Amino acid sequence: MSIEALLGLLAASGAACLVIGIPRWLATDTRWLDVRLRRYGAGPFELTTEEQRRAASVAVTQLLANRLEVTVAGRGFAARLRADLAKSNLRLSVGEFLIVQASSAALTAAFALFISRTTPVAVAFGLAGWLAPMAWLTRRKAARLRAFNDQLADTIELLSNSLRSGLSLLQAMELISREGLPPVSEEFHRVVQEVGLGVSPQNGLRHLVQRVDSEDLDLLVIAVLVQFEIGGNLSRILDSIARTIRERIKLQGEIRTLSAQGRMSGYILSGLPVAIGGILMLIAPAYIGKLFTPGPWLVLPGAAAMGIILGTLIMRKLVAIDV
Repeated sequence: MSIEALLGLLAASGAACLVIGIPRWLATDTRWLDVRLRRYGAGPFELTTEEQRRAASVAVTQLLANRLEVTVAGRGFAARLRADLAKSNLRLSVGEFLIVQASSAALTAAFALFISRTTPVAVAFGLAGWLAPMAWLTRRKAARLRAFNDQLADTIELLSNSLRSGLSLLQAMELISREGLPPVSEEFHRVVQEVGLGVSPQNGLRHLVQRVDSEDLDLLVIAVLVQFEIGGNLSRILDSIARTIRERIKLQGEIRTLSAQGRMSGYILSGLPVAIGGILMLIAPAYIGKLFTPGPWLVLPGAAAMGIILGTLIMRKLVAIDV
């Protein structure tokens, strides 16, 4: 290297150090430096007041979540909620999710009480706030399942090609966990981790079916389990399954496209009365409250709710086509 090149490199390095160091030197906020000095200095590491308050809040929340977990252990709804959390890949316990629901209900009720100054409206909105996290969880689970099914055909082809090239089934699943995309890579990574902890590959695949409620995945796992029992050319079977799944996904996409208008109409017709009713409850509770006063007209809100529910179910049934 010539002297000119070396001098140019040194000058560029010096300029980069100045660009990085001058803002730090001129900065008045040195909390980051204090944290590093306290962490790696000779003296004992001590948390600041804000850090202690935050750590205490996290500890109290975790303690409450553990108490709730123990309280609802063995209940049927707790087992279903735990399964739903696993299927949606939410790293929350049942107690933590119940805390989220309670917080959502309390905040929504407080907001409604502040706007409407009416306790029944606050109770109604609190109930809606309690159900909102569950509705979000259901949508997240459905979206994750749809993404898993969309990626499954490519995953099966990769699995088949890996087996054809001489890899074992476990090595092929590890390759999928490294090279695939979420959520397929995440689920197969969990299978590989379970096998590494001593679970048999068959049981690991059965656990995968329990976490992902997919008929296409069920075909894959059944083929693999049958191959474990009686042998055979698994790669050829997987190729056939991949072709079948591709055709199903293609047909389902065409059906969703053709039924999109009907589904959107159902969402609008079902949600519009609820949205308008909720807005009126907030801004004019005395006006909308006349519907709920004792008398023969009390049947009107009940009939409206039954009509909305029945219409929603009918429209969903019309556009739901099984393939």
